[in-house]
Parts: sequence; C-alpha cells; structure tokens
Amino acid sequence: MPHITPLELLSIGDLARRAGVSVPTVRYYEQRGLIQSSRTAGNKRQFPRHTLRRLAVVAAGQRVGLTLQSINDALAELPADRAPTQREWRHMSQIWAVTVARRIRQLEALQSSLDGCIGCGCLSLGKCTLFNPGDEAAAEGPGSRWLRRADAVAFMP
Repeated sequence: MPHITPLELLSIGDLARRAGVSVPTVRYYEQRGLIQSSRTAGNKRQFPRHTLRRLAVVAAGQRVGLTLQSINDALAELPADRAPTQREWRHMSQIWAVTVARRIRQLEALQSSLDGCIGCGCLSLGKCTLFNPGDEAAAEGPGSRWLRRADAVAFMP
C-alpha cells in the first residue's frame, strides 16, 4: 500500500481499504459522528489521514464490547481536526479501562450464576434478567411453571 503524507486527503474507498472496513461502514460512522470528512467540488468525501486512527479506535472499542455511543462519547473528547497526542489517547484509554473492568465484573458475575440458573426454571426478575427480560414470566404465575409443563409433557403415558 502506498505511503501517504500527513496532510494528504483520502477518498472514501482508500480510507475503507486502509482501515479494513467497507465503504458503507465508513458512511455509517460518519453519519453517527465518529469521523468527519470534507467534500470536493464534485461532492466526493475526503478524509484526513488521522481518520485512520479514529477508525482503529472504533474497531478496538467494539472488540472490547463498547457501544458505538460510548466510543463516540470518548472520541468527542479528542480533537477532530488532528491526530490526538499520546497524552490525549492515554486519557481516553483510562476512561475505557474503567468501563471494560466494570463489564468484566458483570460478565464474571453472569458466568458464576449460569450454573445455578440454567434449568432451574425460576425465571425470577431478580435472578434471571438475562433469560426473562421485563419479567415476561410473571404472567405465568409464581414458580417454575415452564419446567413443570415440560416435565408433565415428557412423563405423560
């Protein structure tokens, strides 16, 4: 891939290729405010080179489970007209580290509760928000009615 100078502008196709994403993805990220472009006289998008770094940050954030909104919030703290400094990146990564650590704790709690939850049939709002969002099982009444029905069908002569 040819080297580009810091001031050179990239077409949407070049940006997508270099970032490893599709052109529609670049358009979507621009629409969501994650990246910005300028336009030529012919209305073609042009992106500054530092947009590649922003796209790398978006990809990294998505890999660790961050939402596009939280990624956008973090990018809003960074300068849009130039590549961020190492200090600015570090500040953003410290904020993300807290979010990722919180998510890890949530996933670990979920992992340790799965053994007790799977197959129990309780479907309680407090314990099974993953399997019973919005307490959909409340209409069935208390207890593990869904499992009882399944057992009853299985044991019918």
